[in-house]
Amino acid sequence: MIYVDPKILDRVNQWLTPFFDEKTQHEIKEMIAYDPEGLEDSFYKNLEFGTGGMRGIMGLGDNRINKYTLGKNTQGLSNYLKKQFPNQEIKVAIAYDCRHNSKEFAKVVADVFSANSIKVFLFSELRPTPELSFAVKLLDCKAGIVLTASHNPPEYNGYKVYWEDGGQLVPPQDGEIIAEINSLNYEDIKFEANENLIQLIDSEVDEAFAKASVENGTFNTSQEAKDNLKIVFTSLHGTSITMIPKVLEQAGYKNVSIVEEQAEPNGDFPTVKSPNPEEPAALKMALELAEKENADIVIGTDPDCDRLGVAVRNDNNEMVLLNGNQTMVLMTHFLLEQWQKAGKLNGNQFVASTIVSTPMVEKVAEHFNVKYLEGLTGFKWIAKMIKDYPELEFIGGGEESFGYLVGDFVRDKDAVTATLLACEIAAQKKHAGSSMFQYLNEVYNEYGNYREHLISITKKGKQGAAEISAMMKKLRENPFKEIAGSKVIRMDDVLKGETTDFTNQKTLALNLPKSNVLIYYTEDGSKIAARPSGTEPKIKFYISVNTSEKDNFEAVLQKKIDAIAAQLNVS
Repeated sequence: MIYVDPKILDRVNQWLTPFFDEKTQHEIKEMIAYDPEGLEDSFYKNLEFGTGGMRGIMGLGDNRINKYTLGKNTQGLSNYLKKQFPNQEIKVAIAYDCRHNSKEFAKVVADVFSANSIKVFLFSELRPTPELSFAVKLLDCKAGIVLTASHNPPEYNGYKVYWEDGGQLVPPQDGEIIAEINSLNYEDIKFEANENLIQLIDSEVDEAFAKASVENGTFNTSQEAKDNLKIVFTSLHGTSITMIPKVLEQAGYKNVSIVEEQAEPNGDFPTVKSPNPEEPAALKMALELAEKENADIVIGTDPDCDRLGVAVRNDNNEMVLLNGNQTMVLMTHFLLEQWQKAGKLNGNQFVASTIVSTPMVEKVAEHFNVKYLEGLTGFKWIAKMIKDYPELEFIGGGEESFGYLVGDFVRDKDAVTATLLACEIAAQKKHAGSSMFQYLNEVYNEYGNYREHLISITKKGKQGAAEISAMMKKLRENPFKEIAGSKVIRMDDVLKGETTDFTNQKTLALNLPKSNVLIYYTEDGSKIAARPSGTEPKIKFYISVNTSEKDNFEAVLQKKIDAIAAQLNVS
């Protein structure tokens, strides 16, 4: 006799009622008989909204992405929209990526909205996530949805929700919508579409988005400099192939080589282990093509085109990958230089980043007398800053996880415009007899040598979630007094909403929304953050170190990182 937890069995039995299709009921009965562990993981909880919306493995059950969980979320969102905008025409935009079932799921979501008398603009084919953010504002929508799981493995899909400003949901709205969803039964979902309310969109939005990308991402680079830059680009089987080549061409970049083996959208991502430009292996084919073409810069984007990885040539003419912090520092510094040259800096501008990213961005902002704002992990918090500070002009912002946003025409990280910006920097520096790599070293020489390192540990399933929780509990209850030989002077517990200064034993409130993050600061300027991922079954440790030494600084920084990792007992 196979034992199934009665609470889980109650959830399972809901899915064996006539509302659910026969195929679903049959597959669940098979799981009961032959796969109790899989059954438990599929039903032990509801999928939750994290830093990037709702993301999970596709399959049957409350803890999976499927027609019913997406339908229930959309029904709850429909109810919420009607309460928030009574007696108004409500319009929503929907986009989707290259993943398995994304197109079908997008139609399910469109059907439910239309069944609730909500007008739907549905992209006719896959499109980059930042284009959806742009479309929400362009088409005067109250909300937007993207069906995507970003760079997660092929078995994942997801559901990102955007509000009328083009930014993702933030508190308290996300909690209010979740409460609305949780108040529903699956039988409350209206699946019967009103096709008259579903309008397909494509080229008109494409052209407007491309035009805005070129306007925001170009900075008086000469055509000669553009012609002299050799670019290799890979879409890693994702959506960026629909937009980035077009934007580069419209901006005047004609010397672009595309990794053809990865140009075809494919939810299996057949040429890479992971379609994540944060991982060096994902750009292997692009780097090989760069050597063949003697290219100056390599750019690869993730499947939904909101993150980008960049590789450039070093002083030995070797291609080297920049990490997300380095790319963000270069882009921010370049933008501020351009704004300064144009005489547009007057103290009413800001740049933004996140609490787990490099402290160097703040130093760059201070140098240019530009305000620096910092938020939790996730670009929804940067979008919220733009909304919350209308008196300040947003220049740009980024996070360590390879995302960047230029200007305010989109309210999410945008690899389309960031790709163009990276090419502008590379073209101008090469034309001036320098390089993007030399530019990075110049910035380090001016502000100090910073290095960041990310350690990511995967813990899958219910047991994995418990292990991650235990790790955070241990770190919280037994705080380090010193790390790698340097005294801990401050600890921020973002979940408790407090910061403790160990030099004077004072505890003060943190001006941040609560989130399960711990950050240690040491006497030598190191910063170590621990954070469970909101979108993947992982716990992440973010390490930042720095030194004022000019000679042999790489070895000094690496020694610090190795010592910190050893003490954390992770690698």
